[in-house]
Amino acid sequence: MTLGAVLTAIVTPFARDGSVDESAFVDLMGHLYANGTDGLVVCGTTGEASTLSTEEHLRLVELAVEHRPAGATVVASTGSNDTRHACEMTERATAAGADAILSVTPYYNKPNRRGMLAHFGEVARATDKPVVLYNIPSRCVVDLPNGLLAELAQIERIDYVKQANNANLAPVEGLGIYAGNDDLFGSVLEMGGCGGILVASHVVGPAMRRMVDEPDQRAEIEASLKPLFDALGVTTNPIPVKAALDLLGRPVGGLRLPMVEADEHEREVVRAALVGAGLL
Repeated sequence: MTLGAVLTAIVTPFARDGSVDESAFVDLMGHLYANGTDGLVVCGTTGEASTLSTEEHLRLVELAVEHRPAGATVVASTGSNDTRHACEMTERATAAGADAILSVTPYYNKPNRRGMLAHFGEVARATDKPVVLYNIPSRCVVDLPNGLLAELAQIERIDYVKQANNANLAPVEGLGIYAGNDDLFGSVLEMGGCGGILVASHVVGPAMRRMVDEPDQRAEIEASLKPLFDALGVTTNPIPVKAALDLLGRPVGGLRLPMVEADEHEREVVRAALVGAGLL
């Protein structure tokens, strides 16, 4: 199946009391789908999954499945550094109707090559949907080199990788490639990859859609977006994108500790980039 080219890693909105704001989540979904998004990655890094309870996590997957428009996809992020928990979440997200599973490399406990193969083999057996591996050594310490990715591609249902290690970007036999960083999106499209799992598409979705649909203009569009990509990296994701959404009049609440809201300087960097992009 095709998951889509523009997959937005949707933020999780919170109410003033810190609870998940389900109404704001559904509203934001509608906005994203109306502005170039093909599908959503729910409860990923950008969705602050590490501070969601199991019940909150699965409820967001259910909401995404329930409220998606026809043809849109829902990728549920269910990764964990505990294989049993990753498999349980994968099973439950599959039962909730997710179209695919995003599974991050096990963080902190740093499994070796054989451990990675065993871990992802168990995850793949916990679902009948495609599995998207998530390689992000900047957060997880461990890396999935391309040789290991090629081995993992031999496991049934491991079909894609979200590549967030820019140095590893290359075709991998048996895997569809998704950009894991916004600044890789153009490069992935140029090499014939699947697309990107993106953050900036919260605010410049139509332009990122054009990068898919107008390949002759891709480099020019990407260059115009670079200042915004940089601004959304001024501090740890999703702090800047939540600030951007607030500045654009689409408030999604604060963040859960240990994440904190953008400070005055960070907010000004984001604001200036939005002005430069003609959004404010």
